[in-house]
Amino acid sequence: MKTKHYITDRYHPLPPDYIPEDLVRAPVPFIAPVYDMKRCISLVAYEPLRKMFKACFKEGLNLMGISAFRSYDRQKELYENSVREHGREYAYSHVAMPGTSEHQTGLAIDVSCPGVDYDLCEEFEETPEGIWLKKNASDFGFTFSFTKENSSFTGYVSEPWHIRYICKDATYYDL
Repeated sequence: MKTKHYITDRYHPLPPDYIPEDLVRAPVPFIAPVYDMKRCISLVAYEPLRKMFKACFKEGLNLMGISAFRSYDRQKELYENSVREHGREYAYSHVAMPGTSEHQTGLAIDVSCPGVDYDLCEEFEETPEGIWLKKNASDFGFTFSFTKENSSFTGYVSEPWHIRYICKDATYYDL
């Protein structure tokens, strides 16, 4: 049976129990324990991700996975923490609400590098790895979901560390 892939946004949430059927450990270095689910990605993105990291490393750069799959419950925890620490308005533009995170689809990954101490920050886009990623991610089927140019449409601030695999058969979840 072929795995069905979904995309999500603020207006097309995934259900709380949704977990992609084809999650596998991502074939790239990660700042996370080997058993952590945030190291997982949908199988459809496995080979493109591997090839992209290999090409980046071949250029002498050090790209690192920070977070790929994220469950509804984990996203809920992150969102609620952001609301508590920064307020609802900040959280709404910086953290996806539970069910609306691309990480829950298994198609997204956050990446970073030593130049920003593996932080997820805007300065990443100015590092050699960030510049390389911006120039080359699309060659491997990845897109930047949250850019300065599309922030008025998405409602989120720029996230130059967040990329999503463009899965040709993906669709919104039909509740």
